[in-house]
Amino acid sequence: MRKALVIGGSLGGLFAANLLHRSGWQVEVFERVSEALAERGAGIVTHGELFRTLERAGIAIDDTIGIEAQSRTVLDRDGNLVATLAFPQILTAWGRLYRLLKDAFPAAQYHFDKSLERVEQNERGVTAVFGDGSRATGELLVGADGIRSTVRAQFVPQAKPVYAGYVAWRGMLAETGLSAAANASLFGNMAFCLPPGEQMLGYLVAGPNNTTAPGQRRYNFVWYRPADEHTELAALLTDAAGFRHDMNIPPDRIRSEVIADVRAAAERLLAPQFREVVRATAHPFFQPIYDLESPSIAVGRVAIIGDAAFVARPHLGLGVTKAAADAVALVDAITLYPEDMDAALREFGASRARYGRAAVAEARRLGAGIGPAVVCGKDAALAARFRTPEIVIREVAPPVA
Repeated sequence: MRKALVIGGSLGGLFAANLLHRSGWQVEVFERVSEALAERGAGIVTHGELFRTLERAGIAIDDTIGIEAQSRTVLDRDGNLVATLAFPQILTAWGRLYRLLKDAFPAAQYHFDKSLERVEQNERGVTAVFGDGSRATGELLVGADGIRSTVRAQFVPQAKPVYAGYVAWRGMLAETGLSAAANASLFGNMAFCLPPGEQMLGYLVAGPNNTTAPGQRRYNFVWYRPADEHTELAALLTDAAGFRHDMNIPPDRIRSEVIADVRAAAERLLAPQFREVVRATAHPFFQPIYDLESPSIAVGRVAIIGDAAFVARPHLGLGVTKAAADAVALVDAITLYPEDMDAALREFGASRARYGRAAVAEARRLGAGIGPAVVCGKDAALAARFRTPEIVIREVAPPVA
């Protein structure tokens, strides 16, 4: 039986692992953390392509997969409705998909606490060497280890994340934590608020234990805010001990004064409904937004997928669907060239690199409205376009069949 090594046990790695497993490969997944990945405060926009990939991975899709929003709305600073658009869309949560994919894969072949040190390969196979001194060898290695990818750093070192100029504040709270008035305004929609140069949005997702029952769900929000890389971002990434974190900061290391500042900003800038959301969220946290483009995603017997290969800003709502499609393209290429791994990975690399570059460019365009309140020069028209409520609710996170 042919053997594949998957580096990274998050969603992209699990898509690849399940699809390869169902195609007859022996698959071993290696995740750097030491225990099951903690549920992340992230909502996910779904698409038809995502559902088809889940079904191909052997996962049944039913009404519990997510929560349907019927429309999109925009609220002004006073909480008034200024734009609305009928826009049915299923919204789910990272934890819901992780559990489905993790449960579908053989538990004995998913290995925790395996931090990749390097990859060795030749014409006969590829070997992963881990920090604990262990090694694993197969015919194919899939780098699905995210934006900080060790696999990419070895084989495509010139591909580095580029800061986009803003951060995404995120959080989740129990739906019962909001007032009846906020409930009536926000629930059932993907709701937006557009302070100058910023963008807030929120929607319902599954609650604890992945329940979608009314009264047991959670409200998920994302608030995009500009932050200068050398001043504001540097301060945000500095913890209470004075340590400056690289690229991101663990939520429990965010300084209390930073949390207080974002709560105060919510009171100044957001609609009353969203002020209530931020006020009621116990542990808001932030993630800097980056663009990442890899000039090559197939090197020898190594394929790089998901956020390890390309990172498009979240405005496309395609991050998870793109990772799923990468996994599909890889398995399809191997099926097309069963005796020629070089040809298979050339096919995979060429098709998915084109898609990745296009996704990064489009997501960059959709994020043009987030930045300085006053934009001059050649970027002014594009920034104005993506600060227009009717444009935002029509073009952000568009449906993909």
